[in-house]
Amino acid sequence: MASLRALECLVAVADTGSITRAAQVLHSSQPAVSHQLAVLERETRTTLLRREPRGVRLTAAGRAAVAHARRAIEAAASAVGSARAVGEAAGGVLRLACAQSLTVPLLAPVIRDWHRRHPQVTISLRESAIADELFGLIDADEVDVLLMPGPVDERFSSVLVAEEEIVLSAPSDHRLAGQPSVKLPDLDGERLVHFGPDNSLSNWLDWALSKAGVRAEAVMRTSVTTAAPQLAAAGLGVAVTPVSAVNAGFPGAVRSFSPRWIRSLVAITPSDPDPLASRFITNLRARGLRVPRDVQNQLTDDS
Repeated sequence: MASLRALECLVAVADTGSITRAAQVLHSSQPAVSHQLAVLERETRTTLLRREPRGVRLTAAGRAAVAHARRAIEAAASAVGSARAVGEAAGGVLRLACAQSLTVPLLAPVIRDWHRRHPQVTISLRESAIADELFGLIDADEVDVLLMPGPVDERFSSVLVAEEEIVLSAPSDHRLAGQPSVKLPDLDGERLVHFGPDNSLSNWLDWALSKAGVRAEAVMRTSVTTAAPQLAAAGLGVAVTPVSAVNAGFPGAVRSFSPRWIRSLVAITPSDPDPLASRFITNLRARGLRVPRDVQNQLTDDS
């Protein structure tokens, strides 16, 4: 297959009408250009140039080849330019996925900044409350960056982007709302707004309560993570959720656990992240997880 350099030599000769001038344009030597043209003629098995006293002239085969050579050179330049643009966050597509409750408090502020600073980058987002579904997106190479709680399997490349507190949500008049913080054993016998089996928090919460020897009565289950605190505040019971599930203006009480219960949030990539994904992850780490001020004011500060 013809090399890009040989095609560049052919186009330069066509434009200048001289091998000598073509060499000057290409910052090369005359013998080097002649060699590339000879290689090209051997590959095409035909004469592309006719040497004349005043320079060179393209044959019919040469004129046909030049048209395609120009397009090949333009395509190569476009490929390099596109790759450079992605590396500089000046173009390209960034495919994101995240655990359902992290969209607003973790991703939304950074995506908003990218829309303003890098408008040429197209960002897509997929959400799910099912861990296996999210991992499947990575395995199928359908996303570039996945945000979810850690730790994760070592077969993935991951980096810590933030830490998040696990909190208790309850009606404002609930007995636990009168305490500055709660302990897991305090939940024994409580009516609990739990998660549906299609939400990965369901098994996680069952494991955590069982480990602490706590038996709570699941009064209802929801698949939507952010719905659990709202249902608790409506008087159905209490909810144990990541703080990212509690929205600003929350009508109930929010309490920290004692000791504080923290989980890590990680950015997962199929392998080492490309420059575009790496830049986005860096921005996520710099901004961190934002908790609404009215929610933060209800939590214990024992730092």
